[in-house]
Amino acid sequence: MVDPIISVRDLHVDYGDQRVLEGINLEVRRGEVMVLLGGSGAGKSTLLRQMIGLERPTSGQVYVQGVDINGCSEKELKAIRRTMGVAFQEAALFGSLSTIENVEMPLRELTTLADPVIEIMSYLKLVRVGLGEASHLLPEDLSGGMKKRAAVARATALDPELLIFDEPSAGLDPIVAAELDELMLFLKHLFEMTMVVVTHEMASAFRIADRVAFLYQGSLIAVESKQDFQTSTDPRIRQFLDRIPDRLSESETVRRHLRELVGITGE
Repeated sequence: MVDPIISVRDLHVDYGDQRVLEGINLEVRRGEVMVLLGGSGAGKSTLLRQMIGLERPTSGQVYVQGVDINGCSEKELKAIRRTMGVAFQEAALFGSLSTIENVEMPLRELTTLADPVIEIMSYLKLVRVGLGEASHLLPEDLSGGMKKRAAVARATALDPELLIFDEPSAGLDPIVAAELDELMLFLKHLFEMTMVVVTHEMASAFRIADRVAFLYQGSLIAVESKQDFQTSTDPRIRQFLDRIPDRLSESETVRRHLRELVGITGE
């Protein structure tokens, strides 16, 4: 069996007195798209930050490419991070830089390539995501979908093995979100990239995922193929998929009072 590209082992994360992640064990296989699902506050973004070494856990280990990223040297951590590309939820483009200058940034900071080489490589990354003609524009001149694609271009500037996405479809209309899904699948199949994606968009999750990891109140309660996840009978998963509110009884009470009000007013 091929070694996983990411291995999370017995991970616990506390913020003060609050436990955010508890006993997480998860392996991300090379070449797959792993989608992290769960309600708000379930710990998805926290787990993502642990995977890229932005935060240290209270206990447990995170291995990326076989390296314990919380126990390695700073030099080793930098080398591991060069194999990753991250596209943040709000795109996080530098507003004072053009689109192509944003893509060039990782190459200028982390390589010794000559300027003409950096410029050509960055332009090709933009062409790959359909933004070749927008290379000179500032982020303020880009639509929401274009900003997300520019963020993908920047995340792939160093040709990483692993791509991390935090809510890539957030704020996008369904058509643009679908285009972004297809771009992600294109990168996966053409370049054999591994992806970890946090999303709340069910249509997107079930389009791009190979497997789904479901977090519930800081615990990982399921890691399944998307087909098995969709047909799960676990009540916590069904509540999430079927959009059942926690306080159903209170909702029913409100609806009853509204019906009574309508009856009284004759409307």
